[in-house]
Amino acid sequence: MERNVKLFSGTATHYLAERIALGYGLPLGEVNVARFSDGEFSPSFDESVRGCDVFIIQSTFAPSDNLLELLLLIDAAKRASAHYITAVIPYFGFARSDRKDKPRVAIASKLVANLLSAAGVTRVITMDLHAPQIQGFFDIPVDHLEPSSLFVPYIESLQLPNLTIAAPDMGGVNRARGYAKYFNAEMVICDKHRKKANEIETMTVIGDVEGRDIILVDDICDTAGTLTKAAEMLFDKGASSVRAFCTHPVLSGKAYERIKNSRLTELVVTDTIPLKEECDKIKVISTAELFSRIIRRVYVYESISQLFLV
Repeated sequence: MERNVKLFSGTATHYLAERIALGYGLPLGEVNVARFSDGEFSPSFDESVRGCDVFIIQSTFAPSDNLLELLLLIDAAKRASAHYITAVIPYFGFARSDRKDKPRVAIASKLVANLLSAAGVTRVITMDLHAPQIQGFFDIPVDHLEPSSLFVPYIESLQLPNLTIAAPDMGGVNRARGYAKYFNAEMVICDKHRKKANEIETMTVIGDVEGRDIILVDDICDTAGTLTKAAEMLFDKGASSVRAFCTHPVLSGKAYERIKNSRLTELVVTDTIPLKEECDKIKVISTAELFSRIIRRVYVYESISQLFLV
């Protein structure tokens, strides 16, 4: 007997889930979120999911209610006898806390993995984790999507004459190296030292950027401090142009102001997180088609690795 596929969306990612469902060829399922005056909420499915393969789409960016809503939807699907429950998490929140980098701190991404498993999820689909090793925190299948199939065609369309790939910090070297290898381009590194979270103390550029068209590649743009400072330094060292490609536009604090006033030629992001305001320097590339193709392949047990270029 053929299994039924049903796609549902949490409140935070409805804008993206609608496009994913359209690409897949199914309407979004009905979800109701009852809210109480004290701030508590109770999501429920307004249609049967018994025996179905359920895909619940929800990014877990701030506030943390988005994560709790996803957990409650997973629990509701499990208790309603769904056959298979996949959490589609375009942006996996709390991924920046993936290890003990000082005493007496939590490893939040491991805790989130435990919560998802305890809620009853049977598979996770996510994109560009801040630390790829987070996949190892799960004892269930995790499909970790790369944004290369979205970013590479756009980079190719720019036809930059002296393309050079840059890592905005030492942690992004492997990501940048993959793009540099694909384009057979040079790579440079912007080595930064933080005084505290979201505050850079020093930054230096390792490599020659004179006359080069720089592409900075990163997973998250939060306060935009790193990117704008890196762009300033790269231009000061003779770069012809500096563009940044970041998968997740967290863009908190003074991020929009910094980007508008920066020397960045362009910031290219995806729609895993919705923009809070318009900005002429920010271009959004949709992930909807990619996620709909991945969901279809997961459903029929086909490989997904061939969809990624880097």
